[in-house]
Amino acid sequence: MSITAHLRGSVRLPGGHALVNGFAFECRGTDSRRALLHHGHELEVYDLDEVFAGKRAPSAVFPLPWPGWDRGVDSVSPDGTFAVFSGQRAVRAVSTGGETLWEYRHGCWGPELGHPHTGDEQEVCPGLEHGSCRVSDDGRLVWAHIVTQPEKDHWEERWVVLDARDGRELAALPLDSAAAGSHHLSHPDGVHMGLCIGMGQDGILLHWARWDGKELTGWDLNETMDRILMDVHAGHEGFLTAEHYGADLRLHALDGTVLAEREPEPSDEEDPHSWNYFCGFVDAGTVIGSTVDSEEDEENNRHWILDAHTLGIRGTVTYPQGPAGPEVRPLGDGTWLTYDAGTETLNRWTLQTP
Repeated sequence: MSITAHLRGSVRLPGGHALVNGFAFECRGTDSRRALLHHGHELEVYDLDEVFAGKRAPSAVFPLPWPGWDRGVDSVSPDGTFAVFSGQRAVRAVSTGGETLWEYRHGCWGPELGHPHTGDEQEVCPGLEHGSCRVSDDGRLVWAHIVTQPEKDHWEERWVVLDARDGRELAALPLDSAAAGSHHLSHPDGVHMGLCIGMGQDGILLHWARWDGKELTGWDLNETMDRILMDVHAGHEGFLTAEHYGADLRLHALDGTVLAEREPEPSDEEDPHSWNYFCGFVDAGTVIGSTVDSEEDEENNRHWILDAHTLGIRGTVTYPQGPAGPEVRPLGDGTWLTYDAGTETLNRWTLQTP
């Protein structure tokens, strides 16, 4: 069944590709959907509703504390007054004026054995590895994935909870990981935080945790899973994951119990289609996902509308202008984004007639 997408709005937004193919999107509760885009030596923050309403200027701008460092996943406080940056050797909170509010030092994500640091904080060491951070939805905590200082050439990764006021460590969990990178996902209940750690060909690790003010409780879903943490919705009891190589999508309860599963539809080709790394909740009852064929032919990309409780297929999306590319970013409010890199245009779609 073909389902027609209706264009809700379009806006030219250079760098907006990171919204649909990266970690530049930050959703807080039901009202705040923001783009965090690097532009030169600055992090620009855009309220997406304001952008589509015609406001082109960012709502906040933060100078990058390490202009030569272009990795790590950063976060901005709910009120937009400070940003927290995941650096190569530190997590740092910065005001809009560029003032360092606090810094939490940790080990280096990209060292070479026998390679001493020069003492220059702007030095970027070799290696592509990075961590991530996330300000909690109430603005009180910062969750960060970091690596410790080496002991006898041994590094340990940790998941730390910091006080957002001063960067003081409140709690930490040791992690059995060797990350290439990571990202956080804040649960809309305001209590739980998810962490997804990518380890390249060694797979994916997925963790959830909660901090009650006194104790940090964490659990992992890694014994039988090799899955990417994709999305969660305030009006839904589960979270969504994609298998590392696109074999299926799954809906889980918070303890990891599988509630529903969906493999790609069969194809006539020798190699089957696979789910891409772009999926999530359009709203509490609807999931959108993307599939690609083995030849990565854009003409064969498909966006699928699924039931959010069973992952049953409702149909494929038809766009007025033709295929929209593989990437899609659902916003949870009944709309989703695609990006036209040729025109640097961000498009917002809905299933409802405007």
